[in-house]
Amino acid sequence: MIDGLLAAIGFLTRVPVPPRVFAVAGVQSRSLAWYPLVGALLGGVLCALAWGVQGWPPLLGAAVVLVAWVLLTGALHLDGLADSADAWVGGLGGNPVESRERTLTIMKDPRSGPVGVVAVVLVLLLKFAALASIPASSWWALLLAPTLARAALVTAFLGTPYVRSGGLGSGLVAAPRVACWAALVATLVLCGAFGWRGGIALAVALLVFAWWRRACLRRLAGMTGDTCGALTELVEAAVLVAVIAVA
Repeated sequence: MIDGLLAAIGFLTRVPVPPRVFAVAGVQSRSLAWYPLVGALLGGVLCALAWGVQGWPPLLGAAVVLVAWVLLTGALHLDGLADSADAWVGGLGGNPVESRERTLTIMKDPRSGPVGVVAVVLVLLLKFAALASIPASSWWALLLAPTLARAALVTAFLGTPYVRSGGLGSGLVAAPRVACWAALVATLVLCGAFGWRGGIALAVALLVFAWWRRACLRRLAGMTGDTCGALTELVEAAVLVAVIAVA
């Protein structure tokens, strides 16, 4: 079981893990159930960092936390957000089949267009503003945001077709269902530990997930690794903004 956790850490973060982990048969599928825990570990590090810079000027402290957030994840999901934004706009037009194929083709392009850049800037701006506004009593939002975002990925793979064969997420389709549902239940328990505020964070995450899943089904008849990255970033930003707004 530990190999699945290590694989999840190695894929979702830039924390080094033994390379041999990724050579274990079926390790990628077993890693999916560990995604929420990796999100919680990431959130724990961010909470500790936020506590460490609490005496700094708010804008500087927010910038440090945000930079650490991006570095720890290697901007993996930001890349998916940029590709999805470019493809969503560039793929518009024509009949649904043409639009779908054009969207998938644009997602493969490693270059980022202006729409992708704007999407990344806006999401980072939302995160930065939320981090600069967060009171010490609401640092737990830094724990829930990355946890719920990665729980959203688990939910996506449980109930949404993966449309790109051979993609990064293709190995996650066969993830053990029981372990994945257990991870989602644990995420619900974590949200419950924060009372009604945790309930708000959960509700926001579910709304973003439902909206993005519907959009992906309508355009692509499923999801890709890039749309999963976009989902992660959107859930993180939305949860942070919602928690700070009601803090």
